[in-house]
Amino acid sequence: MKRMFWIVAVMFVFFSLCLACPPSYAQEKAVTLNFASFFPGENRVSLLMDQWGKEVEKRTNGRVKMTYFAGGTLAPAAQIYQAVVKGIADIGLSFMGYTWGRFPLSEVIEQPIGYKSGYVGTKLANEFYKKFKPKEYDDTKVLFLHTSPPHLLFTKKPVNTLEDLKGLKIRTNSPVAKALGAVQVGMPMSDAYDALSKGVVQGIIGPYEPMKGFRLAEVVNHSIEYGSAFVGGAFVVMNKGKWNAFPADIQKTIEEMDVEYIEKLGRLWDDYDKEAKDYFIEKGGKVIVLPKAEANRWAQAVRPVLDDYLKDMKSKGLPGDEALKFCVDYLKTHQN
Repeated sequence: MKRMFWIVAVMFVFFSLCLACPPSYAQEKAVTLNFASFFPGENRVSLLMDQWGKEVEKRTNGRVKMTYFAGGTLAPAAQIYQAVVKGIADIGLSFMGYTWGRFPLSEVIEQPIGYKSGYVGTKLANEFYKKFKPKEYDDTKVLFLHTSPPHLLFTKKPVNTLEDLKGLKIRTNSPVAKALGAVQVGMPMSDAYDALSKGVVQGIIGPYEPMKGFRLAEVVNHSIEYGSAFVGGAFVVMNKGKWNAFPADIQKTIEEMDVEYIEKLGRLWDDYDKEAKDYFIEKGGKVIVLPKAEANRWAQAVRPVLDDYLKDMKSKGLPGDEALKFCVDYLKTHQN
């Protein structure tokens, strides 16, 4: 009887402690998130985002784990945002330009207002989001935004004036080419090499990065650096249900990390772009920097692109004027 008494007593104490103490983090079942991206696995952006996922796991003591799906294997670039909304992916990275019109107010980030670096563009994009909180992202949790380096013009023959550009077929998804007098030809970046090598297009608008990453330095000979360059705006977003299910401490940890990775990603873009520019020059590429007077002509030529944005925002009841002024003023005070 005494033995039975002590067994019952020990069990009572054990269950009392279990009820009094909440389960430790180690006892929680880890949440595994799927991260969808269209960047190839070996791309530096992919490597950094994979590192971000590993760092989330480390800082949450293994309570959150990440599986990174590169190369559009979970969803293609144009479908990544919707895949996150539907829960096909828990986190997604893509460029706004792949779904033009889906993020109307945020398209201000991609206007030709004279960006000089991806770092400044990335900082601007996140400050823009904090100020305007555009409703177009309301069906996800925005972790952070970022931008490519400046999109310049790359051609097979030298272009020194607007007249030299007239009628050339240029691969781009931006209306800037048409405004400059060229013929806009849309296609995935993965098709650009063949199109340039076969003469289907005579040039491309983009950053230096694909000169190395997509070997385009083999099929174009000149870069034209003009003063009204634009950037490509990109997002990293999370499924809203998954985000809301996290306790406050995990949300805080991720948001603190996002601030760090805005810095890292912005600098990575510029480092990668500089390396690719050096590679372009090593391959025999010639850099043409437009004189101030000619650069001003190009800036005037692309002004209708800005006007069209403002008209579109007004028709949608969105504060396009305020958004554009914010971006222009930010560049004036944050870059030389």
